[in-house]
Amino acid sequence: MHIPDGYLGPYTYGALWIIMIPIWIYAGRRLSNELRSKQVPLLALSAAFSFVIMMFNVPIPGGSTGHAVGAAIIGIVLGPWAAVISVTVALVLQALIFGDGGITAIAANCFNMAVVMPFSAYYVYRIVSGKTDITSSRRIIAAAIAGYISLTLAAALTGVMFGIQPLLHHTAEGVPIYMPYPLSITVPAMVLEHALGFSILEALVTALIFAYIQKTDISLLYGEPSGRERIKMKGARPV
Repeated sequence: MHIPDGYLGPYTYGALWIIMIPIWIYAGRRLSNELRSKQVPLLALSAAFSFVIMMFNVPIPGGSTGHAVGAAIIGIVLGPWAAVISVTVALVLQALIFGDGGITAIAANCFNMAVVMPFSAYYVYRIVSGKTDITSSRRIIAAAIAGYISLTLAAALTGVMFGIQPLLHHTAEGVPIYMPYPLSITVPAMVLEHALGFSILEALVTALIFAYIQKTDISLLYGEPSGRERIKMKGARPV
């Protein structure tokens, strides 16, 4: 899932740096307005959680590896913009300290795992859960579906980034300079290994953590009213 150096050409990773820089700036500004004081410690904790869970790389036949990301539950709990910063911190530290993901590919990895995953997870969760009560079991199912879809989608985009390299970068004789495999190979390879394995793990992790928060402190969830706000809502009388 982490794209190393040398797999993407400058057209691709350069474009993604241009895309990600304004996203990082805007996400940082959103945090100061949206993040509740009670959620601030969770931002650092979520970055640590994502860092740790992504370190468990499982080898896959064919020479690749895969892992859960944790971006789905972060996007649901803290909001997608907070997840952008949280998961980005984890990805940058992994690239700089452990060489897990390339330096040139930091923006590409962040786009897939720190933008696509939390945003898709958050909106899938919202659509599936609908207007059900926050304590409803449907919310847990919605979180699981969001985790599954978000990781599968991020894996598909990674496969697309790999697969377009032979089209963008090749010698005069048509020999690929970077990733040599076309879309017909890279997309199915990335999607199948995640859809049949790691996306299920992401769904399980997302559902379990969501269920725990649902039972302990639902005020931590992004977009949900705090305890005081709920009391006011319950005490309100229709005019």
